[in-house]
Amino acid sequence: MTHTTTTTGLATVPALSDLELRRVDRYWRAANYLSVGQIYLLANPLLREPLRPEHIKPRLLGHWGTTPGLNFVYAHLSRQVRRRGTEMMWIVGPGHGGPAAVATAWLDGTYSEVYPEITRDAEGMRRLFRQFSFPGGVPSHVAPETPGSIHEGGELGYALSHAYGAAFDNPDLVVAAVVGDGEAETGPLAGSWMAHRFADPRRDGAVLPILHLNGYKIAGPTVLARMPEGDLVAMLEGFGHRPYIVSGDDPATMHQHMAHALDRCLDDIAAIRRRARSGGGPDGDRRHIEARWPMIVLRSPKGWTGPGEVDGIPVENTWRAHQVPLSEVRANPAHRRQLEEWLRSYRPEELFDERGAPMAETTAVVPAGDRRISASPHANGGLLLKDLTLPDFRDYAVDVERPGSAATEATRVLGGYLRDVMRRNPRTFRIMGPDETASNRLGAVFEATGRAWDMARLPTDDGVAPDGRVMEALSEHLCQGWLEGYLLTGRHGLFNSYEAFIHIVDSMFNQHAKWLKVSRALPWRRPVASLNYLLSSHVWRQDHNGFSHQDPGFIDHVVNKKPEIIRVYLPPDTNTLLSVADHCLRSRDYVNVVIAGKQPNLDYLTMDEAIAHNTRGLGIWEWASTDAGVEPDVVLACAGDVPTAETLAAAKLLREHLPELRVRVVNVVDLMRLQPAEEHPHGLPHSAFDALFTVDKPVIFAFHGYPWLIHRLTYRRNGHANLHVRGYKEEGTTTTPFDMVMLNDLDRFHLVMDVIDHVPGLDVRAAHLRQRMQNERLRCRAYTREHGDDAPDIREWRWTP
Repeated sequence: MTHTTTTTGLATVPALSDLELRRVDRYWRAANYLSVGQIYLLANPLLREPLRPEHIKPRLLGHWGTTPGLNFVYAHLSRQVRRRGTEMMWIVGPGHGGPAAVATAWLDGTYSEVYPEITRDAEGMRRLFRQFSFPGGVPSHVAPETPGSIHEGGELGYALSHAYGAAFDNPDLVVAAVVGDGEAETGPLAGSWMAHRFADPRRDGAVLPILHLNGYKIAGPTVLARMPEGDLVAMLEGFGHRPYIVSGDDPATMHQHMAHALDRCLDDIAAIRRRARSGGGPDGDRRHIEARWPMIVLRSPKGWTGPGEVDGIPVENTWRAHQVPLSEVRANPAHRRQLEEWLRSYRPEELFDERGAPMAETTAVVPAGDRRISASPHANGGLLLKDLTLPDFRDYAVDVERPGSAATEATRVLGGYLRDVMRRNPRTFRIMGPDETASNRLGAVFEATGRAWDMARLPTDDGVAPDGRVMEALSEHLCQGWLEGYLLTGRHGLFNSYEAFIHIVDSMFNQHAKWLKVSRALPWRRPVASLNYLLSSHVWRQDHNGFSHQDPGFIDHVVNKKPEIIRVYLPPDTNTLLSVADHCLRSRDYVNVVIAGKQPNLDYLTMDEAIAHNTRGLGIWEWASTDAGVEPDVVLACAGDVPTAETLAAAKLLREHLPELRVRVVNVVDLMRLQPAEEHPHGLPHSAFDALFTVDKPVIFAFHGYPWLIHRLTYRRNGHANLHVRGYKEEGTTTTPFDMVMLNDLDRFHLVMDVIDHVPGLDVRAAHLRQRMQNERLRCRAYTREHGDDAPDIREWRWTP
């Protein structure tokens, strides 16, 4: 099947009448005027008097280069929405497009609705200008403060993945995603061109990519802008798109071209939807697989309509237009005159009335109410959010006759719970992950749904379906972007991943956590469902894959963020995992990180005990302790499933060999409980912490991650000097599970040695036991080297009273 690219030119009949052309151009000029004003002006917003130095901001911050193109796109999108009634939102991919998004929201009236003090008059315009990139104001990029946005402009690469996340399960929505040509050079964006292969036009919305090529990034040319057009078209067609080219610099001609291109794109989308939704077979009419989803390639000058030259040096259509084209406006009268000429070139007297409000014809392209793109409820997803219908997690509990006597695979059991979450919430819950859902033992979810896949299927494929709700792509960036877009538009989800490779989205996590932190302080932003990570195949059970797959450091990265946003859970067994998962799926405005192994692990707590333990966040396991009613000699603390097992084995050895030693075992499931109450909402008061861990007794802490994190969380505690932490210390290889913990000195024998070394008076008295523990380590190491597996007494160890 061959395809040809449609390059738009003027249609036989112009796409815009003279009246429509005048209206869309007036809106565009007004948005450009407001954008320039935001970058430069403190006062005199309507140029009612000549510009003076005191009218100019002392520090000029902001980005002009991409802004006029964004305003151009928004004007034409608004016209189409008003004309067709399309349900639409937009994503601003180019990094610092904030002036455009704020200007268009003010013109539409949305900005004044959410910020009543920024009125639609001259005084409101002055405040709008003053606040931009100003202390106490709003950022220069598209941010949570910007109505109509779900996408943080401070980081590039995620416009398309966020757009598709927003479109999933929104069958009537069109998401216009503007991709900057600098952004298009990022890896995440390159992978996102394939995202439509995971969307089902029968039940999902559509994404309209608009690749905005203005030729330059910060200081140099961009690859796609310099690519021969035939090669660019071939690349985009190869990804499954039908590109419409809009190129030029003459406003009147460009308006006609853009209107024509959008007409074709929206007609194409409507036709694909009709074909997909009219099929009669069980899978519907799959002819849409062969359809080319439309997109626009918009070529316009960088800094379009701005200064052509400054001080004799070309600016418009060069990289110099990227930020602030005129940089010395306060001190340089020539620059100030040029700025005034630039602003007056938009003819503000034709755009705003005597009060400073937009004239009716200026906003004639703006749709009404929630159809305004800046007012889309999808961009404030909490307005649309509905609680999940969750099964009772208690129904999935495993029986625990006595602690540590039997083992289950925690994530496999969780998979059954998530399967039923999927069944009960067929339009509001999805699971994302990089081809690891089954590997992480969540395979039961495939009893409820398949893997999303809207391409050809072969008899050898397993569980792929066009309407699948498990989103698997071998790009953590794409999965994270999908989930962020899905959550921010009012739905729920879970990201499951191997622990070591979740680092790939470190910066995306950063941006989402910052988004939540800011949006929580904005009354008009409604709470959204939490971003939930399930990290399995973790550091201690990647013994088969080896060193490259062994890294627990995502926790360290997460706890750097604001405490009101982040939560970290290390459930020690299956029932605690079920309870934690239910809690996380019900939560709002958090990032929840849950770390749980997929391999068979001992179960310790009944469901009622697990719920109580999770509610406390940590606690003494009395059945494993020997200090009842008296002060302990030592505290054995643990966080994580493997460290918990090793701690219990160490406690058992101490009970056998040093029965007179009073040992307290404390398990931590909510890591943030270790912080003081004044540092984190979940933090323990000092008095409660001291009661658990004591202020003067040694604490041997076996931790899932890097040991210094525990010191960071507890450095203000009274007994911190007595805290001795064992964890991962960057020792790993392909080996056995127990040899892995021995490599990092987290094994039961080393924990016993730590007790002997740190409990006063034990070093001499228990010297024989210490040597025996060393010998046990040597025995276990030799066994693995000879047999390729752990010794039977290690593999089959169970807790016995």
